[in-house]
Amino acid sequence: MIPFELAEPGSLKEAIGLIDADDPTVRPIAGGTALMLMMKAGVFQPRRLVSLRRLNGSISGVSASPSGELTIGAMTPLSAVEHSPDVARHAPVIPRTMKRLSNVRVRNVATVGGALAHGDPHMDLPPVVMALGARVRVAGPNGEREVSVEELLTGYYETSLAPNELIASLTIPAQGRSRAAYFKVTAGSADDWPALGVAVSLDAEGDTIKSARVVVSAATPKATRFPSIEKLLTGATIDDKRLKAAGDAAADEAEIISDVRGSAAYKRELLRVYVGRAVRAALNESGSKS
Repeated sequence: MIPFELAEPGSLKEAIGLIDADDPTVRPIAGGTALMLMMKAGVFQPRRLVSLRRLNGSISGVSASPSGELTIGAMTPLSAVEHSPDVARHAPVIPRTMKRLSNVRVRNVATVGGALAHGDPHMDLPPVVMALGARVRVAGPNGEREVSVEELLTGYYETSLAPNELIASLTIPAQGRSRAAYFKVTAGSADDWPALGVAVSLDAEGDTIKSARVVVSAATPKATRFPSIEKLLTGATIDDKRLKAAGDAAADEAEIISDVRGSAAYKRELLRVYVGRAVRAALNESGSKS
């Protein structure tokens, strides 16, 4: 790696001021688990990194409102989210997902904000929180704004963040009686990057779905919701025929990408099967599967 300057601001405002919107070689660094790999590979050569480590106290931690809404600071390590009693109580699909999200060493360092801001379609957390209807609070030189995770992720390693904006927190609305599941399909070890991720959140009475959110990732250029599949499921009493129809529709509609984890044809067939499995798992309140 080439030499670079490391800045360590003490406030969010100071950190934003140190990021040059016109200089792509000046970037923030949170946990650094993804950025350091890019630097070692020579993909990214920074002139200055703005470390957010000293901001831990102001933008970290997990809190829950009386209604069950969760607020998670952007600098909260993934392992802290995994072991949070509040998260386990109000969004249990998240700690279930975390157990197979990379390894414990990475989860101890990687942060919630970094996992979302990186825009990598293979990450496990974004599709799950998108299915839960989550939104992020974004801070920049002109103040703060709030966007849904769905609006945040715009393309392959692309987000709607301006170059000098930072994610400050993630908010997950109260889930009420909703049930959720995440299926991760890997071509390697259980905690490897997925070839396909499917996250589903349902409001249901018995086997009848009142509303649904279906998100696909890893096989697609970004974590992507499928409103057409959600419409197909809503109001339906779930049986094998309906689940097959949902899987077929998703496979026919999705923009699938090939990579080292599988061809587009392979991933399309996985999607055809796993949409139905994820819906069934959510109905049964089962956890993250392989």
